[in-house]
Amino acid sequence: MNDVPRDVLRQIEKPARYLGGEWNQVDKSSRPDQDKLIKFAFCFPDIYEIGMSNLALRIIYHQINHREDAWCERVFSPAPDFRSYLKESGQLLFSLESRRSLKDFDILGITLQYELAYSAVLDLLDLGGVPVRASERGEEDPFVWGGGPVVVNVEPVAEFFDLFVLGEGEDIIDSLLDLYREWRQDPKKNRQGFLLRAAQIPGIYVPSFYDVTYLTNRKIEAITPNRIGIPAIIRKQIVDDLDQAMFPERQIVPNVEIVHDRMYLELFRGCPRGCRFCQAGMIYRPVRERSIAELIKLARILYDETGYDEIGLLSLSSSDYSGIDGLTSELVRDLQTKNVNISLPSLRLDSFDFALMERISTTRKAGLTFAPEAGTQRLRDVINKNISEEDLLSAAKIALSGGWNRLKLYFMLGLPTETEEDVQGIADLTFKLLEIHSEISRTEKLRRPQITVSTAMFIPKAFTPFQWVAQIDPELMSERQELLASALKSKVITYQWHDFDSSVIEAVLARGDRRLSEVLYRVWQSGGYRESWREGFSVERWQEAFTAQDLDMSFYTGERQKEDILPWDHIDVGVSKDYLWHEYEKALRGETTPECREECGTCGAQAYGCGVCVHEYASEVAASEAVAEVAASKAGATAKAYDAVVPSVEPVQIRLEYSRKGPAAWLGHLDMMRTMERLIRRAGLPIAWSEGFNPRPQIVFALPAGVGVELAADICELTLLASREIDPEQMLATLNEAAPRGIAFNKIKQVEKEKTSLMAQVIEAEYSFYAPGIGAAVSDLFATSGSLPAIKHGKKGPKEIDIRPMLLGLLSLDDGRATIRVSAGSSANLRPDLFLQALCKKTGYSEEAALTARIVRERLVLRSEAKTV
Repeated sequence: MNDVPRDVLRQIEKPARYLGGEWNQVDKSSRPDQDKLIKFAFCFPDIYEIGMSNLALRIIYHQINHREDAWCERVFSPAPDFRSYLKESGQLLFSLESRRSLKDFDILGITLQYELAYSAVLDLLDLGGVPVRASERGEEDPFVWGGGPVVVNVEPVAEFFDLFVLGEGEDIIDSLLDLYREWRQDPKKNRQGFLLRAAQIPGIYVPSFYDVTYLTNRKIEAITPNRIGIPAIIRKQIVDDLDQAMFPERQIVPNVEIVHDRMYLELFRGCPRGCRFCQAGMIYRPVRERSIAELIKLARILYDETGYDEIGLLSLSSSDYSGIDGLTSELVRDLQTKNVNISLPSLRLDSFDFALMERISTTRKAGLTFAPEAGTQRLRDVINKNISEEDLLSAAKIALSGGWNRLKLYFMLGLPTETEEDVQGIADLTFKLLEIHSEISRTEKLRRPQITVSTAMFIPKAFTPFQWVAQIDPELMSERQELLASALKSKVITYQWHDFDSSVIEAVLARGDRRLSEVLYRVWQSGGYRESWREGFSVERWQEAFTAQDLDMSFYTGERQKEDILPWDHIDVGVSKDYLWHEYEKALRGETTPECREECGTCGAQAYGCGVCVHEYASEVAASEAVAEVAASKAGATAKAYDAVVPSVEPVQIRLEYSRKGPAAWLGHLDMMRTMERLIRRAGLPIAWSEGFNPRPQIVFALPAGVGVELAADICELTLLASREIDPEQMLATLNEAAPRGIAFNKIKQVEKEKTSLMAQVIEAEYSFYAPGIGAAVSDLFATSGSLPAIKHGKKGPKEIDIRPMLLGLLSLDDGRATIRVSAGSSANLRPDLFLQALCKKTGYSEEAALTARIVRERLVLRSEAKTV
């Protein structure tokens, strides 16, 4: 067990990141055969909030844990403060579920989502006690597997992985784990033997089984297998029928807020559009959709299992889903009464639909994001964006007329053939939107527009028609950005741009070869473990590493020739190299290519024999029929004990007494509120909602508790719309069944709604402190007189206060414990950390010991009739 000391948790940001215990976390530690399970760690080389937003993590976690012979756990890169603790203490990086060190797993599955996270992979392995280079790992070390979107060219990190999974992992992972289970039972097993057998599985790439030779001009001469029976070309694997693929119905609900804090529905994979700069649009071909019936079924299950108030409809272009109108109509009918927001994050300008946006915005009207990518029609044709200026202006007019005043526009700078006129075109297009707003506002009352223009630098990627193109140099990047910034000056326009230097390094890695492995290693050793973060990135580190290896960045960002052997030529993603070159030539001529659903371009993906390549997806008529069939099935559905449509009834005020300990004790107040809201949704209680633009469940907490403070008997109040008499025992049982680890409900009773807030009714609190020798120190403190100064930090800065008037009594103590009563509530509130601060100053009690103190709020005392709860 890798427990983190309490004093460390008190000094790091968001300690709950490292504690696990979330709702739907899988724990197999109590199984009698747990030592025989395949121990698999899904590793995300970035912090918890980013990693837990990743759908692939949820899919693989669910799939592996569905197996009886394996246990998948999660590992994330630590933030700098916790990383410093691990380095200084010598403690190894561990998983959230069992607290097992990385080196003690059988398999580490590392997802590679973006190139700038490569150095974080090395750091993660090192922090976990695993040799960084594959060649240095022994028979007792875990295997290191890689997967994710950027594995289409992983040559820069080939030295650090044992194997890669190319394509969609659902089927391949099971085949690999079956092989591993069989292999480890062989008394003569060895790592090479496993890898040789793994390389026979379609979609598995073992880099050590391939040799790369180079020409004198530094280009690649050949990529050849160095073992008999190893395939010369490794073909990407896909799931051909998404309705039959396993989808995570019991998705983990994080205790802390994450980047994309919602439940997910994956509508389809692939993209029919064919934008020439977009790697995802090429490597995820062909388009394969989930059926409406399956999606609606999943949405209901996800809500019941998670309690989220938002559902994201995910794909590369969600509005291109063939049955989007029928799907969203049914989801709104299902979820609107539960105040669940529907998020449609990827919208196409040419398929923007006002009725669709109105439908999904019935609960909340957020800003809209569009991606024209280029400022002129000429350049949009070059990149095959297949949208017109009229599409953008029409969509903007619809959005502004409909009440959306916040628009965000994404563009790219440095695209192939770009000129200064194209850059100026971005500004011209943006001001045309403002003209539309002015025109509409002459007859309608509109809110002030807020337009954000965001630009990223073009980065040539493998398996795109622009994989041969040079990236513009940083000096020209700067000129183009400054030109645009000067042209966009307006009080209602905000301009954001991506860092130039990191764009260059990303381009280097995206088209890099194995010679970059040593560059990466040097960058990591010189402190580059967080290169994907602006504050962690250092271009100087990269420049020094390139110089040390006698390599030139411009070689990797420069132009490639048609006849060149590219570092990824031994990988087959289904789209042929000839097709990509043909598209590149069309780009130079300014010719467009129709999308897949209009005309097959014979890109090569048709060889998979599935998806849009072989049949048309449901028309809206068929989609409507599917929706009607799903709606008819509702009649037989079984509702939860309290989950029913409630007629108009008088609200009922319920007071709950609850406790929190373990991981839940380390939540901040906002995270605690979110956790309780989702818990109550899962329990199906008929909660009342506030009025207004953004309705919230009517839950009131008596008094916020600090991070790291346990609660023995705290209270909150709910307003319910109960159509029948409340059964306290049943409601308690329902709540506790829906509670994550560490939260428990003890009592429930109906109360009269007070005129004053619940927090205003709190007058006192009782706290217990557990730490070595604290009893004697607290006794000495209460024996003193005079002021007890403590520094309170607030929004206006530090302020010295006297806590003596808020110390109301010493209730009990022994050598390692003290229980006190203090003022609490909205008028005067003594926080336990301020008490400990004053205790150390007045009595000389050790600050180190105070940091280790276990703090329990035993109860709150209410003003109402002097009752305690």
